Amino acid sequence: MSGENIKTDEEMNPAGPEMIFVQGGTYQMGDSFGDGGSNERPVHQVKVDDFYIGKYQVTFDEYYIYCVEMGKNKPKDEGWGTGKRPAINVSWNDAADYCKWLTKKTGESYRLPTEAEWEYAARSGGKAEKWAGTSNESELGNYSFYDKKHGDQTHPVGGKMPNGLGIYDMSGNVWEWCSDIYDEHYYKDSAAENPNGPDSGWYRALRGGSWNNYAWNVRTTTRQGKYPVYHSNNLGFRVARTK
Repeated sequence: MSGENIKTDEEMNPAGPEMIFVQGGTYQMGDSFGDGGSNERPVHQVKVDDFYIGKYQVTFDEYYIYCVEMGKNKPKDEGWGTGKRPAINVSWNDAADYCKWLTKKTGESYRLPTEAEWEYAARSGGKAEKWAGTSNESELGNYSFYDKKHGDQTHPVGGKMPNGLGIYDMSGNVWEWCSDIYDEHYYKDSAAENPNGPDSGWYRALRGGSWNNYAWNVRTTTRQGKYPVYHSNNLGFRVARTK
């Protein structure tokens, strides 16, 4: 990875983090391979508009700038190191607040991606792609930190191959918060265009799986939910922006 737009904890590029433009389109969202969980069904057609998504998961270097400027406690790194590793132990509330801060700092409208945007981007633009970058499990290790295969911890972002859109770590390394309220049955009633989740509920959506999950859990369609105050050493986030 170049690290060109990912700065140290002393400075941040005023243009914001490095983003990938994702041309919108229509795709079949959900368990198109037929081996996922019931919360990934029914498979349904979804249209998403153009958007931008972070090339990398938000790093400790980036997140610590926010903590210092906003007087927030820095999340623990579990002794694994900070720098270019993904920021962990960050709740949904914290991630959403980071996006608000980044919006004010840069003048661009940052936010968390919706589940539909996240999956579309992870699947290299809505392709039938089981993992971000491949559908062949024998190749998964080229794209993903998963199943503790590279040590029992997170890893610096961008250390594996990107998917077809040039986005890194969308399968594994850390789970990622999405903006949506999570409902395991939402796909039955999902909007056909730019869905952004149900109107009410207790949980927020997580995507992507992590360093300590099996291959099944780092699939592009895997989804789960946690309380917005929840935080963990295998959970982080990446930002998105409307075109």
